[in-house]
Amino acid sequence: MDTYSFLRELADSWVLLMLTLFFVGVALFAWRPGSRSLHQDAAESIFRNEKNPAQAGEMEVK
Repeated sequence: MDTYSFLRELADSWVLLMLTLFFVGVALFAWRPGSRSLHQDAAESIFRNEKNPAQAGEMEVK
């Protein structure tokens, strides 16, 4: 069996399975219980100083 045929068979079976499992794992990680508050905080982070914007020179550089 030449290298191309071996790699093609590997990609068609095991690598496809591994990528599918990785995708399912990432989806489950994102939708896990208890992560709603973390996602909500990240989504609203750009609005933290909307009512009291920072003055010129007050911005903290990290």
